[in-house]
Amino acid sequence: MSRPPQPEAGPAHRLLADRLAAALARPVAQQPDWPDPERAQAVVAALSRAEPLVTPAETARLAERLAAVAHGEAFLLQGGDCAEAFAENTEAHQRANLGLLTDMAAVLARRAGRPVVTVARMAGQYAKPRSRPLDARGLPVYRGDLVNSIEPTPAARTPDPSRMLRARADAADAMAVVRDFRTGTRARPDDDGELYVSHEALVLDYERTSLRADLGGPEPRLASGLAHFLWVGERTRDPDGAHIALAELLSNPIGLKLGPRTTPEQALAYVRRLDPHGEPGRLTLISRMGHTRVRAVLPAIVEKVTASGHQVIWSCDPMHGNTYTSAGGHKTRALQHIADEVSGFFEVHRRLGTHPGGLHVELTGDDVTECLGGPRGLTEADLPARYRTACDPRLNAEQSMELATTVAELAAAGATDREVRLR
Repeated sequence: MSRPPQPEAGPAHRLLADRLAAALARPVAQQPDWPDPERAQAVVAALSRAEPLVTPAETARLAERLAAVAHGEAFLLQGGDCAEAFAENTEAHQRANLGLLTDMAAVLARRAGRPVVTVARMAGQYAKPRSRPLDARGLPVYRGDLVNSIEPTPAARTPDPSRMLRARADAADAMAVVRDFRTGTRARPDDDGELYVSHEALVLDYERTSLRADLGGPEPRLASGLAHFLWVGERTRDPDGAHIALAELLSNPIGLKLGPRTTPEQALAYVRRLDPHGEPGRLTLISRMGHTRVRAVLPAIVEKVTASGHQVIWSCDPMHGNTYTSAGGHKTRALQHIADEVSGFFEVHRRLGTHPGGLHVELTGDDVTECLGGPRGLTEADLPARYRTACDPRLNAEQSMELATTVAELAAAGATDREVRLR
């Protein structure tokens, strides 16, 4: 952990040090099995001396804007690569993604009549949880460039802690692009120029390297300098696990993915732990139900949490519940299913009188062929042409803009029975 709370710093720092140690000692899932633990600890120590990637002032501004989303006064747009890859960490790729998010935000703001808070999956999204430890070849599964290589060899798939150093350096370069890009967008009448970054808080050896004491809130907490916004995923949200325990300690805005097996009672328990002081916008609940289940599963969760009085942000991830493998062996998603889940998400909230406040999508500004549908009517036969993702399929720019238009119409109309039909 960078700048660890020292005993001589006072009772609050000692409390934070003890709580962090207890959190990291809990059971933990989806972590790399470093073959040389001493080398891994040396990398952690080196990263702990690095400068933070984001500033407290930036994170505080995001928290203020997310409070407006929780109050129903704004909309959250969160998106970017499924997993950032070192080979794609070029300024052209990053600017294409940021430009696409900005264009989507402009459509949403103009048609829905609300400000849009734009948060990129960028500058840290280098690791991904996986459902199996081995791939079809019997090799250790690819867990993202922060951990190992996608190349299908035993040596390349062996977890390498030095990759955390590369990820941190590339994240710093990406943040420089974000800051330069948002400076250039401040003149636009449909955007205030603010862009924030986020990633899944997955590999805890990486996440713990940029924590500092934050004593300015309702209780002593730890602020991450790696991202403005961090979330806990569906596969690591064990209530007794280290990821939830760490999220409890963070002062950054945090998110939590909720899949279709989540019960209303579980959702409320998470909310009480992660938002103990009832801070509007501190917690974003990101539902990822699938288009066939969202209308059946989500209502009871929303009702239970809303009745508690907590003002969370309700966001929709319509990607992960709608993934399947094509006949040709490509993981893909159909835009019509993605749009249908978003439609169901809006229907649930309109019926309950709550604010459908966000959209969380995997996308790229590059001209890829990874998802089906869109203006060109991509089919499974088109997937091999430009299928470039290292992990999950992303919407391309045309598909993303079509989805943004759909979401804007839903937000503007407030319809409960609207059927969204996309090619």
